Amino acid sequence: MTSLDRKLLRELWRLRAQVLAIALVIASGTALLIMALTTIEALEETTAAYYERTRFADMFAEAKRAPEYLGRDIADIPGVRIVETRIVEGAILDMAGFSEPVVARLISLPERGPMLLNALVIRSGRLADPTRPDEVVVSEPFAEAHRLKPGDSFDAILRGRKRNLQVVGTALSPEYVYAIAPGGLMPDDERFGVLWMGRDALAAAFDLKASFNSVTLSLLPDANEKDVIRRLDGLLSPFGGIGAYLRADQTSNWFLESEIAQQKNMSRIMPAIFLAVAAFLTNMVMARLIQTERREIGLLKAFGYGNWAIGWHYAKMVLVIGTIGILMGSVIGAWLGHWNTELYTQFYRFPFLLYRPGPAGFVVAGAISLGAALAGSLAAVRSAVRLAPAEAMQPPSPPIYRRTFAARTVLAGALDEPSRMILRRIIRWPVRAFLASLGLAMSVAVLIMALQWVDAIDSLAESVFERAQHQDATVAFSDLQPIGAIREFEHMPGVLAAEPYRFVSARINNGHLVERQGIIGVPTGAILSPVFDVERGRLEVPPGGLMLSVKLAELLEAKAGDTVVVELLEGRQPRVSLRVLRIFETYIGKPAYMDMASLNRIAGDGRVISGLHIRVDASSRTTLLARLKDTPHIAAVLFRHAAIDTFYKTMGETILIFIGFFVAFSMTLSVGVTYNSIRIALSERARELATLRVLGFSRWEISYILLGEVGLLTWVAIPLGAAIGFGLAWYMTSAFETELYRVPLVLRDATYGKAALIALAATLACAAIVRRRLDKLDLIAVLKTRE
Repeated sequence: MTSLDRKLLRELWRLRAQVLAIALVIASGTALLIMALTTIEALEETTAAYYERTRFADMFAEAKRAPEYLGRDIADIPGVRIVETRIVEGAILDMAGFSEPVVARLISLPERGPMLLNALVIRSGRLADPTRPDEVVVSEPFAEAHRLKPGDSFDAILRGRKRNLQVVGTALSPEYVYAIAPGGLMPDDERFGVLWMGRDALAAAFDLKASFNSVTLSLLPDANEKDVIRRLDGLLSPFGGIGAYLRADQTSNWFLESEIAQQKNMSRIMPAIFLAVAAFLTNMVMARLIQTERREIGLLKAFGYGNWAIGWHYAKMVLVIGTIGILMGSVIGAWLGHWNTELYTQFYRFPFLLYRPGPAGFVVAGAISLGAALAGSLAAVRSAVRLAPAEAMQPPSPPIYRRTFAARTVLAGALDEPSRMILRRIIRWPVRAFLASLGLAMSVAVLIMALQWVDAIDSLAESVFERAQHQDATVAFSDLQPIGAIREFEHMPGVLAAEPYRFVSARINNGHLVERQGIIGVPTGAILSPVFDVERGRLEVPPGGLMLSVKLAELLEAKAGDTVVVELLEGRQPRVSLRVLRIFETYIGKPAYMDMASLNRIAGDGRVISGLHIRVDASSRTTLLARLKDTPHIAAVLFRHAAIDTFYKTMGETILIFIGFFVAFSMTLSVGVTYNSIRIALSERARELATLRVLGFSRWEISYILLGEVGLLTWVAIPLGAAIGFGLAWYMTSAFETELYRVPLVLRDATYGKAALIALAATLACAAIVRRRLDKLDLIAVLKTRE
């Protein structure tokens, strides 16, 4: 070990508290980056392996009723590798001990041979026997929610007929990694389940013998996807086809891919904040260390050490600090990554989890962290290298003291001498003071950004579920019903009001831009579920044109007054040009609305409806629920209170965990900046403070002189952090914007207050630690130290 290496170890031990503080900040940034990278890697690897093993389809299409022989024509389309036709229908389940009707998706199993595409992963029991028409396999999340196991049974309403179904197994499907009911926003395993049963049994129940209403395709690698969709739509169009779509637009996969994209956004901004502060801290400590070791640097150069040797000596110190932070961050990040990935599997159901983080993520995180630390120390190391031996042997020039304008003000005259000393020091080195305050401000900003999500989620829920919706339940029909069906529901026990709606699948074209988006028909004067703008409130739908949400208008690059081409994918599938009458903002989805009468007229189906929004008398709710379970032609019943509960349960869990992460990391950030600032100030002013003690100043007075500076910088940092936090919150809400939802930028006063209190608590804790050190200051040893 060389002399410089021994010197390095001594300095690291002497500065161990500051080294640890910097290393913890580096560890925080590294851990966040590794957590994000390993989570992304695990989700992508698990998804790819699951899809490959279960032969997840590349393309999907639905029809009303297509003859089975059409499958051969579909297989002949150029680029198609595998075709599997099937039957997919909705049903209402009556589960024991659960009062509400449960929505189910029934999917047929092949009568002979294995599933060619979207193969099930059996978790318990076995597949249904085709010769036993009442046997079903249920999705594992649904079975867990209702404590179902092989051998149990429950009642189901299949096309108006009640049947008792026997559970013979539980399974997971690549189609339902993220299982949500039609019209739902989030998984609700109590109220939505997927069932698989023999195809003959399902065909008999829904009058689809020798027919299918759903088809899945696997494509060849060089297939022209657009051409396959065009040809497939042409084949299915006479049989009620509603438009083919690719895996990327399949609901479950779309949610999963959106989550991975959000993780990638997270990996860009948050680690950068911590590593930038780590660079600042490294610069602050190294600059002070080099300043105090000027004489030693001069002696080293006098004894023949070159610039590179001295520069490498201080660079090694930075590398050691960075390495300590990277090692800690790697361990914490790997653990957090595994934990975060397992958390995702509670919402995205995989039969296995491939968390095998490769070295790439750790190497990238380590390289970025070391690069940030070295970049922060570059200026300080350069100053050490450039010191000439004769100049280095001399103490630095003392600061020039002069009476400034600030010292002649009335405020300066009203302050006591210790307070003037604090202000004089800040004014003399304003850049250093600002950078220290900026570091504290970043910790406040991170807290505000994290806590803002609570305000945003509350605002989103209030806008969507309270201000925009006034129904208690939404009933969706399995087939279009005449407008007169409203009267039947109005006379049901407990129904206070019923309001119809019409839903039609469509493609909306604006030039070369095309979006597959259902159009919702709203009756004139809608009250229970009107078109709602988050800023303007309830809006009336003018007849004859379209109302587009802001997100859909952005995707189509359309504005009010433009004309778009709408292809309805149901019934006669007309193609019409419609004018965009109005653009409105909503936080959920990218809906398009029309006047219901105009939509029915274009579709050519007469006065029909797709479902009803209803208000329910709470005292008659139980009777109504029992009646709905036995009502034919109902495909789904969605309750607003259940949607609110599921929303808060799902978002609440993830948001609280998200906030917990960043509160802990921001506390680390705050402690790192505060402790280093105070310790450096103490080392710089130890002789001065000891002199004041000898002159008769009390311990509390010299503590006020030292800690008051940090307190003033913290006071400045809080409003600065609030401004930066607002910018970070804006960036994060923009980065997390998807087609499914937009998180509103809402920051309540209490959020700023909580962030400020947490930052103050961290500052006080550091001040208390240094205050104890100040009490133990050895006056004689300090005063004997040479300048």
